[in-house]
Amino acid sequence: MNVNQYGKVDQEVVQKLEEILGSQFVATDHEKMEPYSHDEIADEKYAHMPDVVVKPETAQQIADIVKLANEKKIPVTPRGAGSGLSGGAVPIYGGILLSVERMNHIIEIDTENMMVVVEPGVVTNEINEKLKDYGLFFAGYPMSLETCYVGGNVAENAGGGKAVKYGVTERYIMGLEFVTPTGEIINVGGKLIKDVTGYNLRMLMVGSEGTLGIITKVIIKLLPVPKAQVDLLALFPDVQTAISVVPKIMTEGGVIPTAIEFMDKLSVHTSCEYLNESLPYQQAGAMLLITVDGSDEQIVERDYDTIGNLCMDNGAQEVYVADNYTTSERLWSVRRNIAEAFKVVSPHQSLEDIVVPIGQIPALMPEIARISEKYGMQIPCYGHAGDGNLHATPIKNPNDSMDEWNRKLPLALEELYRATLKLGGTLSGEHGIGHKRKKYMPIVKTEAELEFMRRIKRAVDPNNIMNPGKIFDV
Repeated sequence: MNVNQYGKVDQEVVQKLEEILGSQFVATDHEKMEPYSHDEIADEKYAHMPDVVVKPETAQQIADIVKLANEKKIPVTPRGAGSGLSGGAVPIYGGILLSVERMNHIIEIDTENMMVVVEPGVVTNEINEKLKDYGLFFAGYPMSLETCYVGGNVAENAGGGKAVKYGVTERYIMGLEFVTPTGEIINVGGKLIKDVTGYNLRMLMVGSEGTLGIITKVIIKLLPVPKAQVDLLALFPDVQTAISVVPKIMTEGGVIPTAIEFMDKLSVHTSCEYLNESLPYQQAGAMLLITVDGSDEQIVERDYDTIGNLCMDNGAQEVYVADNYTTSERLWSVRRNIAEAFKVVSPHQSLEDIVVPIGQIPALMPEIARISEKYGMQIPCYGHAGDGNLHATPIKNPNDSMDEWNRKLPLALEELYRATLKLGGTLSGEHGIGHKRKKYMPIVKTEAELEFMRRIKRAVDPNNIMNPGKIFDV
């Protein structure tokens, strides 16, 4: 479907939206709408202005908006915090941008069932802040936990640094309320650990990137807060040596760490400069930031001793132990701010999200180095090495023109994706496809798979109004 096949947001539509929400929650002014025209991708070519921004407060209001949009064949783009990196919340056909920012309540903390019920506009970090007094936490949160919304986490099936041990968002989503693309309100799942009653519609919605409906309520499974936690910073002479240790930690060491984050020298140096921080990176070619947690300090100490010794036996130059909050936060702040630091250094970059089986990480690194040399662009690499998810980030060579960058980048990305596929990997581990990676989907998905997904989309969204143009074309 192209933009000319959609209905227009005219004054009649705006008036009906105001009747549903109140005029103060409907915006058509350019200045008020501009922040909703993009996500965290810096490249302006992925941005697009909506025709109207609406801010509902209830599932029924969303249902009424969607029914109106269906009647008029107007595209609807659901949006959380806009912290995504795939263009998934960008209204590429204009139409209605539906922000869930007012739906920001923690509805219930159920300690008996170890569940929390929240609205989609709750900032992820606020959940764990509220849960501190109960000795519980939501383990499936992503790295951007202080800015992202729960609804966006669910829609993208977001991951993060702790996925090695705790898994990603989907593991903790027990129930959902959502509005379908035709305006029905549906509840699936509940406060149940087991449920095989019919198709798993809950998991169909998780990771669907807002193309199959708008999430209005989430039931999340909680875990007890670990009693002890320690971070290790392991310095290595080069990337290959560091990466080769990752699978050995779990196979030879017999320990499943909470997190194993990888950072090459360029990533650490750039983030430290951005933060005015100093780490002992000068002599290191790469670093691993490893977290171990557990219910007992002695168990944690035994595990981090095992990991530290294994790192030293496999080429580490030094292993530092951070056993208090202040020191650990210093280390994690460097890791969390790498992406922001590179935005300052160069706005022309492509933050990628490739993922391979853990055992194939060592084989991937030479391929990234080869592509970097072939296209004359730096590709700093960092990310969640413990689960095979790496943020290889091509950066524009300052000597290249924009035309040269725009010519080289798609070629480099295609080679990166094909190299990843060859090792059993795929395009995205946590950021999603959106419309940034859509054209590369045929590299990693067969036509039969894509057509199966299209059939699902057509069945539930016959007018193709729900976040159209994302993941694949219908």
